[in-house]
Amino acid sequence: MNVRVGRRTRHYRTVAFDASKNAVLLIEQRLLPHEFQVVAVRDFRETARAIQEMIVRGAGAIGATAAYGLAQGARAFRGGDIRKFSCHVETVYQTLKAARPTAIDPVNAMNEIRRAMSAGETVQQQQALTRAAAEQFADDDVKHCEAIGRHGAPLIRDGMRVLTHCNAGWLAFVDVGTATAPLYAAQAQGKKFHVFCDETRPRSQGATLTAWELAGQGIAHEIIADNAAGHLMQRGEIDLVIVGSDRTLGRTGEVANKIGTYTKAVLAERHNIPFYVAIPLSTIDWELSSGSEIPIEERDQSEVLGAWGALRNPKSEIRNPKSEIRNPKSVRRVYMRVANPTSRARNPGFDVTPPELISGIITPAGIFKPNELWRNRRELGHET
Repeated sequence: MNVRVGRRTRHYRTVAFDASKNAVLLIEQRLLPHEFQVVAVRDFRETARAIQEMIVRGAGAIGATAAYGLAQGARAFRGGDIRKFSCHVETVYQTLKAARPTAIDPVNAMNEIRRAMSAGETVQQQQALTRAAAEQFADDDVKHCEAIGRHGAPLIRDGMRVLTHCNAGWLAFVDVGTATAPLYAAQAQGKKFHVFCDETRPRSQGATLTAWELAGQGIAHEIIADNAAGHLMQRGEIDLVIVGSDRTLGRTGEVANKIGTYTKAVLAERHNIPFYVAIPLSTIDWELSSGSEIPIEERDQSEVLGAWGALRNPKSEIRNPKSEIRNPKSVRRVYMRVANPTSRARNPGFDVTPPELISGIITPAGIFKPNELWRNRRELGHET
């Protein structure tokens, strides 16, 4: 998407790769909406930390980051011993896989890179194949999101009021996004509609990221507290819900997404409001047979007990004390505890929505009922 920085407007992808420096380039999402920065992470362990610490987040974006990170790690290997190289690549793979365990996109992305690498017979040949495969994954992510927009746009009618949860916009993917793709496509068709952005505690991605995207795109929107959605539904002020997903089970149609998604699905069912999930093909898990098997990430309790903000700091280099990634910034991220000082917290990052609460799943191949994914698995990219 296009971003205005200072007096210039230019197109950015959330994730890119600088081959000359073997560096992954990321939009520093923790600074948004206060400051726009692109940072370079220079080895695979730093790339894994960037995923874990949510410098980059969102299913497709961390998938592409993991793909580039695997290429980055493979290209950093020195020597010609293919066995040692294979062991090194496995270490890179496991390090990146562990960064965000609930999301399946990084695993699917890296599996694609490794399949492409297998065509090479030497270390040098396999290294050369990794970058092209990672670029292909990123390009495919964009194409998938554009297709989701085409299939999803007819769901949006003039005057509609649409609810989103968390951020499944272009910041969560390489470009365009999934839940936002139908919105952008509908806007391009001249439709007028209004979006309610759930704030999405505890990290407030709806308030900080989705709202920033929509503001930049000129789409009418308002931020609401997470618990206000039921009230608006009860009053007839929400017509449609579109969310993203970090892992969708192809066998059952169950959807893992940001914590609070299940709550919105239950409320939408209660008020007869259509509830749609938008996903690229890389988000489908064809192996697991039950949502109870999905690993649910438990994040640090500090996210629930307080909140991050930003202060202007034009001359300092700021460093998150838990991070080894250093970058000059003109704003300083500040954490403030809000909760009672002696209390602890639980912080599950995701929940699982059962298929009976989902009206349809918007994919690059069309819109399917959750129970239709498995029977259409070939169309949806599953190699049977």
